[in-house]
Amino acid sequence: MQMGVTGKLKALDFMFENSPVKVIANRNCPEIKLAGLTVGPFEEGNEYEVLYWVARELEKFGVVRFRGEDLLDSVKLYKIHWKERVQTVGQISELSKDFYPKLRRLLAGLKEEAAKNPEKVREYEKAKQLATDIVNMRLKKIVSLASAPAQTENVLKNLTAEERLLYDKIYMLVNKWKTHLLEFEEKAEEKEND
Repeated sequence: MQMGVTGKLKALDFMFENSPVKVIANRNCPEIKLAGLTVGPFEEGNEYEVLYWVARELEKFGVVRFRGEDLLDSVKLYKIHWKERVQTVGQISELSKDFYPKLRRLLAGLKEEAAKNPEKVREYEKAKQLATDIVNMRLKKIVSLASAPAQTENVLKNLTAEERLLYDKIYMLVNKWKTHLLEFEEKAEEKEND
């Protein structure tokens, strides 16, 4: 059975949830056993590698925190927006491979904070606008790349997996459309010449 775009995006998100991340222990904690998975023991201040979803659960209980450099925040989002905006249509900046999963989680977290604290509404709205702008700018570039002759891997290397999925679909659709248009014209010409 062939998986659709939505299914592939969900699969990419599942892979992100199950990817290893580095965390820092906030406190000493003995070994924890979870449904066939063992994590820890943790010693305060030390760095550990655990699966993302495990790290999120441990963070809820104050056992660990994510490293600052690994998190996407509003400041980093603004820098990505600026970098994308200053590039031409033919250029697409490199994003971390896990940009979109982190972006979704950033927006969800800000939305949750905004629901509890009205002062955070503006921060959420600004981040959502920046995210929308980034997606729209990159979408225009992806459509442009997919409409042109086949791109080299060097050009496509800056696309995330989600974007590459979109590029491949658009490229295939555009080429099928172009081929159909040209074949139709050729058949029409053949009939006129008969």
